[in-house]
Amino acid sequence: MNTQKPQVLACIDGAALTEAVCDYASWIAEKTDAPLQLLHTLNHHHETSNSSDLSGNIGLGAQEHLMEEIVTLEQQQSKLKIQHGKVILQAAKTHIEKSETIYPTTTQRHGDLIEAVIDLEANTRVLVLGLRGQVHENADNEIGAKLEAVIRSLHRPILIVNDTFTSPKHIMIAYDGSDAANKAVEMVASSPLYKGLTCHLVCVNNNEETATKLLEQATSKLKSAEDITVISAKLTGKADLALCAYQQEHNIDLTVMGAFSHTRLHDMLLGSFTHKMLVNTKKPLLLLR
Repeated sequence: MNTQKPQVLACIDGAALTEAVCDYASWIAEKTDAPLQLLHTLNHHHETSNSSDLSGNIGLGAQEHLMEEIVTLEQQQSKLKIQHGKVILQAAKTHIEKSETIYPTTTQRHGDLIEAVIDLEANTRVLVLGLRGQVHENADNEIGAKLEAVIRSLHRPILIVNDTFTSPKHIMIAYDGSDAANKAVEMVASSPLYKGLTCHLVCVNNNEETATKLLEQATSKLKSAEDITVISAKLTGKADLALCAYQQEHNIDLTVMGAFSHTRLHDMLLGSFTHKMLVNTKKPLLLLR
């Protein structure tokens, strides 16, 4: 039986958002009294495929010698990547420990990020990662290459970081009455992470009567929690645009919502609401499955 305390797992790669990922992960770990683990992954798959392509172009006389050089080069590149990853982990660990309240552990794993987080899921309380890694960090209208797959694969809360750290004071629950939305309400009501904060419970629905009914029970649940100020709001229009506008107008620091509730076919035809929120929102999103 696993008796370890569930941890905050922060995925870092040295991209521009790495420091913010560390700061938000530290905030969660400190508020919930949870251990913090920093994860860096190394995927060598593309190196192997590149060397296979090269070997087919080498003449018979030089093939053996050049293949040896390629293997040596790959080994050197692999060692450099491993060392680079260790430097990233150590820098992140040092950054977090400056607060003298959180002392994270570090892990470097070979293989795919998705496989790594799934393997660690059983002992994960919250996963924290950046909206974009190094590949897409300058593309404002895109999200990280592995992000959607990670969100769909993991059944733990996932905090997506998209800006420098701000200690949250105002949070928003995007509420639509779904199982994930009700889970968000229960989590906010019971977790020490949200004590002392103002929670905006926001429902986007063009039917005012439906919106009122949806908000009543959820508002009652939140108001029963200790030390949480609740503000409920009914909005109309396109959900992603209305929520993002409300977020900016009311200085929301963190949005909590369900993720990818529709099928992949629905997403392809109409576009994913979660994807639109990830691209358009200016503050971190805590996603629940």
